[in-house]
Amino acid sequence: MIKAPPSPAVRMLDSMSETPLAFMIATFVVLAVFFVVDLFVVGRKPHVPSTKECLQHIAFFVVMALIFGGLLWFFAGAKPAVEFYSGWLTEYSLSIDNLFVFVIIMANFAVPRELQKYVLSIGITVALVLRGLFILIGAAIISRFTWVFFIFGAFLIFTAVKLVMGEDDDEEYHENVVIRALRKVVRITDDFDGEKLRTVKDGRRFWTPMLIVFLTIGTTDVMFAFDSIPAIFGLTKDPFIVFTSNVFALLGLQQLYFLLGALLDKLVYLPAGLAVVLGFIGVKLVMEALSGNSLPFINGGHPIEQVPEVPTWLSLAVIVVAIGGSALASVLKMRSEPDAQAKLTK
Repeated sequence: MIKAPPSPAVRMLDSMSETPLAFMIATFVVLAVFFVVDLFVVGRKPHVPSTKECLQHIAFFVVMALIFGGLLWFFAGAKPAVEFYSGWLTEYSLSIDNLFVFVIIMANFAVPRELQKYVLSIGITVALVLRGLFILIGAAIISRFTWVFFIFGAFLIFTAVKLVMGEDDDEEYHENVVIRALRKVVRITDDFDGEKLRTVKDGRRFWTPMLIVFLTIGTTDVMFAFDSIPAIFGLTKDPFIVFTSNVFALLGLQQLYFLLGALLDKLVYLPAGLAVVLGFIGVKLVMEALSGNSLPFINGGHPIEQVPEVPTWLSLAVIVVAIGGSALASVLKMRSEPDAQAKLTK
C-alpha cells in the first residue's frame, strides 16, 4: 500500500519544530475535540452562563494548558515548553485586552445578552482560522526572510507606545468601510430574529443585524491577528508552539467574556502591562534581526555578530511580572473603589 506524501503544511511543521510528529498529531486531535465541544456543544445553547459555569470552564482550559506545557517539556524538552508558556500568557493577555472591543461591538449593535455567547463562538472560530492562516504565512516568510523581524519589531514597539499614550483605547465603535458599503446594497432590519441571518418582514426577506455583527467580529479579528502573530513569533519560531499557544488562548474566551464583562473597564493597568510585553518582544525581534542582517547606517553595513541573545526564561519572567503586576495593581485599585466593591460581591 502506497502512503500519500505529507502535506506541505505538515512537512513545514515537522522541519521547523523540535516536537515529535506523533505528539503534534495527537495534540491537534485533542485540541479539535476541545474546540468543537467548547464552541459548538457547550456554546451552542443560547444562554447567559452563570459565574460558576464560567469559572469551571476557564479553570479547566487553564489547567489543560499547564498540563500541555508539562507534556511538551517531557516529549520535546524545556526550551519548547518555556516558549509555549511565554506565548500562551502573551496571547491570553492580548485576548483579554481584545474583549474590550467585543464588549463595545455587542453594545453598539444591541446584541441580546442570551445571543452573545453564540456570536462569540462564531467570532472565535473565525479568529482561529485567520490566525492559522497568518501563522502558516508568517512561518514561511520568516524561514526565508529574517529581515522581516525588523518590521515585526518596529510594529510591536509602535503598538506598545500607542498603548502607553492611550491612543489604542476605543471609547466607541466606528463601522469600517466594508460594513458601511454593505448597508447601502442590502436590506437589513433593525431587530434580531434569534440566531437567524435572514428573516421575513411584511412579506419581504431581510438580512438581520446578525450578519453585520459577524462581519464586524471577523474584520476585527484580522486586526487582532496583526498584533498577536508578530508578538508570538518574537518568542518562538516553532509554528506548532505558535498555533497551540493561540488555540489555548482562545479556548474558554467566551466564558471569560461573561465573567469579566462588567469589570473589563476596571483592568486599568492591563494596557500598561501589555505595552511592556510588546515593547520587550519588539526589541528582542530587532536584536535578532540585527544579528543576521545588515543595514547601511549600522556597523558600516555589515551584520553585527555579537548581538546579545535574550534567553527564553527571561522572556517568560518579563511576561509574568508585567502581566501579573498590572493585573494585581488593577485589582488593588478596583478594591479601593466603593462601587467596584459592590460589583465584586454580586
